[in-house]
Amino acid sequence: MATSLESNTECGLLEFSTEQSIFEVGGVRIGGHPGANPTVLIGSAFYHGHKVNVDEDTGEFDAEEAEKRIRVQDEFSELTGSPCMLDVVGATPQAMERHLEFAAEVTQAPLLIDGTTVEVRLAGLEYVARSGLADRIVYNSIQPGIDDEELTAIREAGVNSAILLTYYLQDFTGKGRVQAVREMLPRLQEAGIQKLIVDTCVMDLATMGQACSAMHDVKHEFGLPVGGGVHNAVSMWRGLKTKMGKEADKPCTASALALAVGVGADFLMYGPVEDAKYAFPAVAMVDTMLSQIFIERGGQLEKTHPRFRIG
Repeated sequence: MATSLESNTECGLLEFSTEQSIFEVGGVRIGGHPGANPTVLIGSAFYHGHKVNVDEDTGEFDAEEAEKRIRVQDEFSELTGSPCMLDVVGATPQAMERHLEFAAEVTQAPLLIDGTTVEVRLAGLEYVARSGLADRIVYNSIQPGIDDEELTAIREAGVNSAILLTYYLQDFTGKGRVQAVREMLPRLQEAGIQKLIVDTCVMDLATMGQACSAMHDVKHEFGLPVGGGVHNAVSMWRGLKTKMGKEADKPCTASALALAVGVGADFLMYGPVEDAKYAFPAVAMVDTMLSQIFIERGGQLEKTHPRFRIG
């Protein structure tokens, strides 16, 4: 286990006076001071338009191709020392169950329930409760305004890890995202969410600026693990491929990931799981750079840290 640092009374960009929470889900640690624990990378599978899908309504898919793509993430996680989780998407209750069952068999990584509707996510929870997978599950996601029925279903399924998506329309700024956490935290703790991970809501290039600001402020005020789907900033960039060429996409995604790690992200969703080959080297590089700061401040690293694997 990486040692924690003394609290700072004066904080710079990568220093936090608040004690930093470190959670473990399915054997993967997330959170802490920048440079201590490597950033958790999360690829998505079975999303709308994913080439492995055969019928999104029934959940039918090409199992051989899906396994091949999921294993790319596992392989790069092992190669770099950067831990991973798998975001499992489903469009219908039937699809959600089929996708979770398959994913649980082909990877040991923690799984995110990412249904496209509440109904689909609840079906995922029912499957998790029956199959005994709760300790490997992160619920993706809770949003401001979530109703009690959904929270009750999360608790009854035995799931105590969830992502809070700070999609806070009352104040859609960096400060508003922090306010969303401030308002939701007591309710979620009361509902039994012991391991709360905060997604500061990246929707495009402009909102990535807000989200990165909120990542720092949420860690500073609450000490919770933070991150988000920074790949959205690139995928929603309309002029990127038409003006810069198709080859600009992957370097820009890698740059967005690296930037977010540099401001303190503890987890990042990088998009399609097969893009692991672009995401993991970029993030492992920055984690290694930050580890030197952590060491010079008195911290110690685990031997599985990217610092000891990517050289």
